Amino acid sequence: MSAKIDFLYLSEPDMIKAGVKDMAKCVEVMEDMMVTLKKGDYVMGGENHNSHGCMVTFPDNPEFEGMPKNGEDRRFMAMPAYLGGNFQMAGMKWYGSNTENKKAGLPRSILMMMLNDKDTGAPLALMSANLLSAYRTGAIPGVGAKYLARKDSKVAAIVGPGVMGKTSLAAFISVCPKLDTVKIKGRGQKSIDSFVEYVKKEFPQIKTIKVCETMEEAIKGSDIISTTTCVGDKEALFPYIDEAWIKEGALICMPSAARFDEKFYLDKNTKLVVDNYKLYEAWAEEYPYPSYDPVQIVGCKFMDLMHDKKITRDEIIDVTDVITGKLTGRDNDKQRIIYSVGGMPVEDIAWGETVYKRALELGIGVRLNLWEEPELH
Repeated sequence: MSAKIDFLYLSEPDMIKAGVKDMAKCVEVMEDMMVTLKKGDYVMGGENHNSHGCMVTFPDNPEFEGMPKNGEDRRFMAMPAYLGGNFQMAGMKWYGSNTENKKAGLPRSILMMMLNDKDTGAPLALMSANLLSAYRTGAIPGVGAKYLARKDSKVAAIVGPGVMGKTSLAAFISVCPKLDTVKIKGRGQKSIDSFVEYVKKEFPQIKTIKVCETMEEAIKGSDIISTTTCVGDKEALFPYIDEAWIKEGALICMPSAARFDEKFYLDKNTKLVVDNYKLYEAWAEEYPYPSYDPVQIVGCKFMDLMHDKKITRDEIIDVTDVITGKLTGRDNDKQRIIYSVGGMPVEDIAWGETVYKRALELGIGVRLNLWEEPELH
């Protein structure tokens, strides 16, 4: 056997050629990944094997010259995982994030993905991961909409018209063919204009685009609501959504945080759904109660309510139980559903593996050599 190791480098243009922006396929892959996850054929980080990842943050006042200072979303994150099933792949997404990047014309987060042979650990691919991450993040709400949204859904509200808002809308449209209206609530005119241009270019089936001045205006009358906004560091500072604004039958997809009155969570006609219950168990172990403040994903609020004995475990539904037919998704057309999207490294593995295999088929990317023979072994 040869000890030579080559791996494939895929730039962002390479990733696009290999289909990273194929949202319909991404939704299909994420559904397969979630079923694999439910079977237990995966490993993520931490002793519980369900950790989101490992994060490096910085002090408010560093004592060492050159050490970064804490700032808005200033962090590094490593997200390792192994995923079995149809994927049989190990790897890690690694990124740095800093809101100040936008001033330099850079994305807030700059991401890379490494795929590794599950047995030897040898690198298989190093790929640009901004689009990979954005599309897998949007596809998870798409899986939720497929199983939880009303079939006659026509109006989608995007609260936070950034990258996640764009890919979430793409996923909604891929699974809800009757969508014809988009309502937008953003803070900056630049992001709103970019979003409007994106919708006009990508989705000619959308007949009405409405820019809203308030959260209330965006949410009222919407069948699917996506919240992807930056929030404060305490639940009391999260954007407020009044139950009275939410249409009967609405699906609220939340890869971010918001603040609801507690009675909305406890209402018998509100269903609480998560993308992977074990992820929220892991967060509850890793962060002190209440975990909703530091994690800022609404499924952690569900766990806090369960901690307070205000809801039971059975009232938190894992969406994969709906996919596999173990539980019903929507019980009736008036039921309002909150769907929590946490983000997991197995999602990056699944979509990364799919795009990598497609790149191999098409001969896309640059083959790089690690060694012909290892110097030490």
